[in-house]
Amino acid sequence: MSTLQFIKECQEKVFSGIRISSEDAEKLLNIPEENVKDLARCANEITRDFNGEKIDVEQLNNIKKNACSEDCSFCGQSAFFDTGIDSYQLPTPDEVVTKAQKAKEEGAESYCLVAAWREPSPSDFEKVCKIITKVNDTVGISIECSLGFLTMEQATKLKELGVKRYNHNLETAKSKFSEICTTHTYEDRLKTLEIARNAGLELCTGGIIGLGETREQRLELTLELARIYPEEITINILVPVPGTPLELQTELANSEIVRIFSVIRFLLPESVIKISGGRETNLSDSGAELLQSGANGIITAGYLTMGGNEAKKDFEMIKKIGLKT
Repeated sequence: MSTLQFIKECQEKVFSGIRISSEDAEKLLNIPEENVKDLARCANEITRDFNGEKIDVEQLNNIKKNACSEDCSFCGQSAFFDTGIDSYQLPTPDEVVTKAQKAKEEGAESYCLVAAWREPSPSDFEKVCKIITKVNDTVGISIECSLGFLTMEQATKLKELGVKRYNHNLETAKSKFSEICTTHTYEDRLKTLEIARNAGLELCTGGIIGLGETREQRLELTLELARIYPEEITINILVPVPGTPLELQTELANSEIVRIFSVIRFLLPESVIKISGGRETNLSDSGAELLQSGANGIITAGYLTMGGNEAKKDFEMIKKIGLKT
């Protein structure tokens, strides 16, 4: 059987509702370089079949920045590293409403509130709840949250407030995690996802590629995502931050990025697969190729500690490649 025939055979399994095996996923990820475009094309066909031509566009609001107690080695907001990033505490509900309204006017269909801490204190969680309530009452945009570790009571409260989806990334493969973070464990992250799901929240999880992990470790992360089967997968591409341990990390080859997005689509045909931080700096086309290689979502107008494309530019990119928002 040729490589192309194997890719098509795996695609047919997906179309028939059969989940491909971990062995198939490994073979797909390791196909010869000359077949990467074939893999991407078939992943795109799966995306269009299960999800149509619509691209999920999201904006973030980093509502509490810097001085995080965790030592994640890629993160410019960690208190462990001197990165020179400005810091601020939680804004008022009115300040968030103004930004959420702007995001909605620019075309975003979801708005994610992100805070840099290990977990919210009771008082900070109460403030976040007030922000969510005000945004819901005045803007009417789908709210998502990324607030670190949660208790079951907090997760249940978010669900009651109408939060749609909770983001908590696994960051990398379990076998790599202890090299990336020592202040909490991979199991801690899995527990938070379990709490969010048990509270009735949809899940958004994923990680960062380009941390120095092997291709096998990217597969390991992907298979864990397939086990969890979240409603949304978010994949960041490392942008090395000066002052962090990974500041000199080399970029991944473009074909490596295409491979992982495509294989994720084979494993999770129904989920939103979102290109997140790093697409503007690591990809010459800001993600247009990946939106035709398995991805069907983007974050626009900036990230947690760095800027991004203006929303208008991203919407023009999506239209140019024949997709919809």
